[in-house]
Amino acid sequence: MALLSLQQAQLAFGHVALLDHASFSLETGERVGLIGRNGTGKSSLLKIMAGLEKADDGELLLQRGKTLTYVAQEPVFNLDASIFEAVSDGLKEVRELRNRFEAHDPDEDLDSLMAQIEARDGWNWEQRVDETLQRLQLDPNRRIGELSGGMRKRVALAQALVASPDVLLLDEPTNHLDMHAIGWLEDLLRAFKGSVILISHDRAFLDNVCTRIVELDRGILRSYPGNFAAYQDLKARELADEALANARFDKLLAQEEVWIRKGVEARRTRSVARVKRLHDLREARSERRDVVGKAKLEVSLGDRGGKIVADIEDISKSFEGRTVVRNFSGTIMRGDKVGLIGPNGAGKTTLLKMILGELAPDSGTVRQGANLQVAYFDQMRDHLNLDATLADFISPGSEWIEINGSRKHVMGYLQDFLFAPARANSPVRTLSGGERNRLLLARLFARPANVLVLDEPTNDLDIETLDLLEELLGDFPGTVFLVSHDRRFLDNVVTSTLVAEGDGQWREYEGNVEDWLTQSLRAEALKKTEAARAAKAGLASGAAAAQAAAAPAPAATAPSPAPAPAAGVEPTAAKRKLSYKEQRELDELPGRIAALEAEQKALEALLADPEVYRTDPQRVNEGQKRFEAIDEELLVLLERWEALGNR
Repeated sequence: MALLSLQQAQLAFGHVALLDHASFSLETGERVGLIGRNGTGKSSLLKIMAGLEKADDGELLLQRGKTLTYVAQEPVFNLDASIFEAVSDGLKEVRELRNRFEAHDPDEDLDSLMAQIEARDGWNWEQRVDETLQRLQLDPNRRIGELSGGMRKRVALAQALVASPDVLLLDEPTNHLDMHAIGWLEDLLRAFKGSVILISHDRAFLDNVCTRIVELDRGILRSYPGNFAAYQDLKARELADEALANARFDKLLAQEEVWIRKGVEARRTRSVARVKRLHDLREARSERRDVVGKAKLEVSLGDRGGKIVADIEDISKSFEGRTVVRNFSGTIMRGDKVGLIGPNGAGKTTLLKMILGELAPDSGTVRQGANLQVAYFDQMRDHLNLDATLADFISPGSEWIEINGSRKHVMGYLQDFLFAPARANSPVRTLSGGERNRLLLARLFARPANVLVLDEPTNDLDIETLDLLEELLGDFPGTVFLVSHDRRFLDNVVTSTLVAEGDGQWREYEGNVEDWLTQSLRAEALKKTEAARAAKAGLASGAAAAQAAAAPAPAATAPSPAPAPAAGVEPTAAKRKLSYKEQRELDELPGRIAALEAEQKALEALLADPEVYRTDPQRVNEGQKRFEAIDEELLVLLERWEALGNR
């Protein structure tokens, strides 16, 4: 029997059906990722499951005796309360039961109260709160008002977990969390003994946590076993099959439309059944909800600008005695895509403002390049006018937008960002969180710029828009500064990373997040090796000294021998030069890698063509096998390229 089930749920806002006879069931121990486009009703669905909202129709069932806890996207607390008090609210009912028992009210049924308290393990609720706070590394005495958004999210999770629910519902749990905290949350959820339903657009997080993906698509819930990577494979095949089926349907409908419009003789002999079938086909076509088109993102490019964006030399910055940037140097070139990585409060925004000349360093110098036109994503969030219409927000006082020398009507521009013309005159406040972010991106990209600064642009954006934003930023010829905790998004966009390494130290790494992790792990391993060698040398030196002390004194003083290397310490060897054959191999590797990547891209196009699945399934199987083989070949060649390059 399912732990929780939703049967034939219906929910509509205006003429749009968010839930169209949708059904869902949750089994014990499952961790389900709920995904879908912004505005499709994911948060509403989660609130219906939590019992906070009601569907227009349908039935929600929770197994008898099971408990459920919901953690909102933006948890609300009493800011004056301590963390202990806030987390204790997760056991509010248990506390009240025990207080009633301890009040010794003669009108109370004490036996019944005792049974309820024991059933909920309520005699030691204080100990449960303490254990949860310790596990989540929270100080019970700190005030909620002092906490960052990420710490408040952690308190909300503690409040939910202390009740030991059978079902945990989480709406965007990774928002406001840095990479370290997201990794911590992944471990927490994998160890959680109950079932989980969570809404998230963080693809790496979904991959690492979920055992099933459920997509809310055009009012229907579709289930896909496995993590997000498995969902992507299954979804691609499903969309290809759907496109093929729709094409066949449309062809049949067109044939029937031609038949019914034939001449007088044909109309005399047409059958009633065939006419009815045509009416049924027309009705089915009108009710079909096709896949919504993809957003079309285009940046309004500013002037080209200089080759150097910023030349930074030995800059430092402190606030109230705390150094957030210490002696950082570097050069940012035109076209660089730079990711800033670090925990909340590490100083990412401070470093960014110094690079762009908006904040003076305490020491050191920053020389900005010529003709920088900077567009900020974070600044516009502060100026989001909720009462303005979508059209006025995008293009105040004008119906036209100019992008890269061509004029575009604001209605068409909004359609590029998946806003229907009927919504152009709706107020901004009617949009969901993800739709507001999409609207902000639309306004950002309408401004001429050769430097884009995006501070957490991925919050609330649906996965399809994230894919398109990645592609847009990758093709943008200007410079991009990206602050994000979405590992997959950073991996697919940035060409280098600036990483906070503690105590105000920042270090630049070439490549994306995976490259940074690989390089930092290698550096850490090297440090450990050197420490082990030093320790081994120290032990050897100590043993030699003890042996010398125990030996009898020599009769005469001998000349001191030349000092020898300490035991266990190898002399530093110079890097060996590449041989002629190895140098030729290194020169040829980029071409071989490019050829494999081109072949893989051609295979992607083949496997995305629904016609091939119908006409030549054998070719599809061969293509899939070759695609996987190329992955393996690329991995070998890239590792070889790195090894020779390091030499």
